[in-house]
Parts: sequence; structure tokens; C-alpha cells
Amino acid sequence: MTPELGQLALILALLLAAAQGVLPILGAWRGNGALMAVARPAAFGQALFVALAFAILVAAFLGHDFSVQYVADNSNLALPWYYRIAAVWGAHEGSMLLWVSILDVWTLALALFGGRLPEVFRARVLGVLGLIAVGFLAFILFTSNPFLRLLPMPPDGGDLNPVLQDPGMTFHPPVIYMGYVGFSVAFAFSIAALLGGELEQAWVRWARPWTNVAWAFLSAGIVAGSWWAYAELGWGGWWFWDPVENASFMPWLVGTALIHAQAVTEKRGSLRAWTILLSIFAFSLSLLGTFLVRSGVLTSVHSFASDPRRGFYILCFLILVVGGSLLLYALRAPKVAGGKAFRPVSRESAILVGNLMLTVAAAMVLLGTLFPLIGDALALGKISVGPPYFGFLFTLLMLPVVLLLPFGPYLRWGKGETPMLKQVLLRAGLAAAACAIVACFLVNGQAKAIAGVAGAVWVGAGVLLYAFKRWREMPRGRRYPAEMAGMLLAHAGVALFLVGVLLSESLSVTRDVRMAPGEHQQIAGYDFRFDGVTETRGPNWRAEQGTVIVSRGGTIVATMHPQKRSYTREQVQTESAIDPGVTRDLYVALGEPMDKQHIEGAWALRLYYKPFIRWLWAGGLLMMLGGFVGACDRRYRQRRAATVVSAAASEPAMPPALEARA
Repeated sequence: MTPELGQLALILALLLAAAQGVLPILGAWRGNGALMAVARPAAFGQALFVALAFAILVAAFLGHDFSVQYVADNSNLALPWYYRIAAVWGAHEGSMLLWVSILDVWTLALALFGGRLPEVFRARVLGVLGLIAVGFLAFILFTSNPFLRLLPMPPDGGDLNPVLQDPGMTFHPPVIYMGYVGFSVAFAFSIAALLGGELEQAWVRWARPWTNVAWAFLSAGIVAGSWWAYAELGWGGWWFWDPVENASFMPWLVGTALIHAQAVTEKRGSLRAWTILLSIFAFSLSLLGTFLVRSGVLTSVHSFASDPRRGFYILCFLILVVGGSLLLYALRAPKVAGGKAFRPVSRESAILVGNLMLTVAAAMVLLGTLFPLIGDALALGKISVGPPYFGFLFTLLMLPVVLLLPFGPYLRWGKGETPMLKQVLLRAGLAAAACAIVACFLVNGQAKAIAGVAGAVWVGAGVLLYAFKRWREMPRGRRYPAEMAGMLLAHAGVALFLVGVLLSESLSVTRDVRMAPGEHQQIAGYDFRFDGVTETRGPNWRAEQGTVIVSRGGTIVATMHPQKRSYTREQVQTESAIDPGVTRDLYVALGEPMDKQHIEGAWALRLYYKPFIRWLWAGGLLMMLGGFVGACDRRYRQRRAATVVSAAASEPAMPPALEARA
């Protein structure tokens, strides 16, 4: 009866989520403290029952309970225990239970650590999160129940998708869901502010650390997903503008705009309406990503399900959330506008330009992702939108952002200092130009590689110049507050990402070859010798494993073993071999046998030389670290957020040149 206990736990969680969603909001509206006090215990109870259901599902996988349909479809007796745990969220039903579990993690964190929030405001925020939980718990129970029985129980089960049998899949979905779902907190703060008319800067200060942490988790999840695609799919790339990749990237772009807009609203009271809209859009795009992954309307290697009924439910929920939020926003719009004026040359203007570019980029990605659907609806035939569209337009839109990054910290709130900006332009520009000239000789005039070096040095020089300026002019202990340090780390991550992307894209070498044992191929100064294929076995697979010896200058640098695996249900999966390095990766993928009689033992192989590719992931992780560090600023732990009208007010006795706090 254990699966039935899991289903009962979900039903009780749904009832408690309804109480959490309705009673506190009603209490805040009527000023009833008893109803508002329901929020925390209801949140704790709901989280407890969801955790119980999740634990029961994990136990069913670990115990090979094939009487549960979901377990029988995604696991078998030979599957290692760690992949049985990953299988819990490896398909649709379990991934939705993980979604709700992580929503409860955020809700519990807010209930436990949100004590500095006013009681009425916290009740509204927890109430909004409860209503979101109601939507997803109902979705699980009525369309995606992971505890449905399969009788009679089969002696063995199916298998977890071989593509997902990778160590990265044990942590990638929970991490990226922490980002997806985390934007629900920023959304709840915005809706709570609209419901209560608290449209001054205070609510933004309360929301900022939660938004930073959600953005940091989403950054980590995107980096992990990119690495998984690179290592597991055997194509040597790190991003293909796949619909599901885009589904995670769009809320990241809007979230990036949001964390900057929140800074403007908190410090100056400007862009209040825009900040609320971005909070709504960030979470709405997260819901859209959930719809795209599970509806089957778009084809993707990452898709979980293709059930139109489930997609229709999520679409209705998305329309309800977005439509209801925008309706509430429209009703409160007259009270939202306001804030201090600012000059064209100011920190607010720079952030506004960045926000515009990021938001337009998200809209561009959304249009390209959905355009095949639009084409079908308009009877235009099958239309494919691929990397040429996304790559060109995204580069064009991000160029102004990269150009503005070094100037941002030097700009004051409300106004800027032109002489200081000229110094930044001169120093960072000279550094970028000098490095571009040197790179021109080193990369044989490859324009994209030269642009990558110049852009990275331009951004990196701006970060280093400002960091050195604060070190020289600020007293010890006030040089790098957490918010400042987070900004510097994230911008340094952009520099690393730029050089990694553009150098790897322009200097990579790919070669498809036919190789018999003993034959050699030369790539980028490396010698690849193929020594043939042998058979090997794993816990739930058998494989034909190649051996490739890589040497340079007569010295062996790597012995690589690419595989072609066959799993228990005769599903075939390529396992690439990668020799990592700081400045390059060597990558080998095993194709098909070219000699059917196995006389020569020839195979098709794909050989890659990928320079500086790990720098782009290092840049992403540095951005993630910046998000976490920025969320630790001690200002966010103050009970009452005073209105901050200028950087000078928040940092007295600061040298005039650094009057604006970043």
C-alpha cells in the first residue's frame, strides 16, 4: 500500500496548499491576524507531505517496485542504484514531483528566513506561492500521477533513457529547477506588492537576494546542461539553440534584466513598473519552458513527454497566471509609475539600455522557438529556425551590452562623470586593441577569434580597473561589499565566457575519418592513432570500445576510449572520449564500423580539437558565483529597508569619485 500512501500524501498536500493560498491572502485583505498566521504552518505541512510522496517514489525505485507504472517504465533490475535515483525525475511524472518539491524548498526557505518581512507582506507572498503549488499539485494528481499501479506486476521493468544515464543527470535537473522555480519567489513578491499597494523601494530590497539566488541556480543549471550536451551527445558542440535549451535561456535573459532593474528600483525608485513586469515575465517564461518540454508541440532531445492533454493543462495554467498577473498590474498601473528622473549619461540609463537589449533578445529567442508552430498554424509548411538566425541576432543585440559593461560601475545614480568615462574608454580600449593586434598574428587573422580576445580584454580590463580603484581609494572593510563583489565576479565571468565562445567557435577543428587499426590522423599538431575496437561491459550495457592514442612531438598525451553502447533494451548510445585541458579539449566519438566483414577492422571516427572551450563554462560558473555572493549583502538582512535615494546616502564619507555604490 506504499504507493497509495504517496498518492494520499499528494492529496493532503493539495488541500494544505489551497489553505496556504487562500486564507493568508484573505487575512491580509481583511486585517485578520489569525488567517495570516495560517501561512507558515500550512507551508510546513504541505512541504512535509510532498517530501513524503517524493521519498516514497524514491523508495519504489530503489526497491524495484514494478507494480508502479512509472517505476516499471523507467527502471529495471540491472540499473545501478544512482541512476535509479536519477530515474525518479528522468521522465515526466517524477520531474513534476521534483518541480513541486523544489517549490516547497523555496517556500520553506521564505517561511523560515523571511522573519524580517512585515507580517502582512509575508502572508501575501506565501499565499501566492501556495496558489502556484495548487496548480502543479492538481496537475500531478489529475494528469501525471507517478503512483499509478501496473497489475499484474512484471518481473522486470523498462529502462531509463540512455541519454540520461550520465552522472550529470543526477544533479542537472534539480539545479536547473532551483532556478526555474526560484523565479516564482520574485513573482510572488511582485504580486504581493501589487495586492497590497506596496510599490515603494522596500519590497524590492526584500526580493533582491531571492532573485539573485534563483538566477545563480539557473546559471549553474544552464552550464551543467551545456556540458552534458557537449559530453554526452557526441556532436562536439555546447549549444544548439534547441527548443528546450531556449526554454531555460529565455528566463535567464529576463532574470538578468530583472536583477539589474531591481537595483535601480531599490536605489532610486525608478523603473518600478518595469521591474514588476520583468518579475512576471521571468516566471511566465519558466512556465512556458515547462509547457514546451511536456506538450510535445516542439521536437527536442530534452523533451520529457508528448501528451497533448498535459500540454493543454499547462497552457491553461500559463494563461491564467500571465493573464491574471497582467490584469492585476493593469488595475494597479496608475500607482506603479514614478521614481526619480535621471540623465542620459547615468547608471540608470546604462542599465535601461542593457535591460532593453536583454528583453529584446529574449523576445527574439521566443519568436524563433515558436516560429515553426506559427508556420504550421498559418499553413506555411515546415519551417526550421536554426543557429544562423539565433547566433546572428543574439550577437547583434548583445554588442551594446558588452560595450557598456566597463562603464557601468563608474556611472553615478542620476548622472555620470564624463572625464572618468573617458579614462575608462582610453585604458580599456588600448588594452583591448593591443591584445587584438597580438591575437591577429597568433590566430592567422581569424576575425571571430580576434573579436573574442578584444571583447574579453575590454570587459576584463574594465572589471580590473574598477576593482583596483576601489582597493586604492576605499577604506579596508568597505572596498568590496557583497553586492559589489558579486557584480565584479559576474562581469569577469562575461569576459571569460566571451573568449571561450569565440575562440572555440573560430579555432575548432573537426574531422570525420575512416580509420583502420594502426592508422594515424593529424589535427592541430596532435597525432591520433587508432588501435582498434574491443568489447567491454558495464552494469546494464555492453559496448564496443575504441582505443585512440594521442601524441604530440612523439610524446603520448592521452589514451582515449570512445564507446558505442547497447543498453538492456537494445538502445544504442555513443559515449565520447574527452581529454580535457585548460587551453584545449581533445574529443573523439566512435561512429559505425566501415568494414562489415571485419577484415580490416575499420571504423568511422569523428575527431575534434576544441581550444579554450572550458573557458566558457568557467565564465558561466563565475557568473553563478557572482549571483550567490551578491545575495549575501548585509543590507538585505535589515528588518526595515529605508528608502535609498542616492549612493552617497548609503555610503557616507565615500570619496567623490566613487560616490555611486555598485
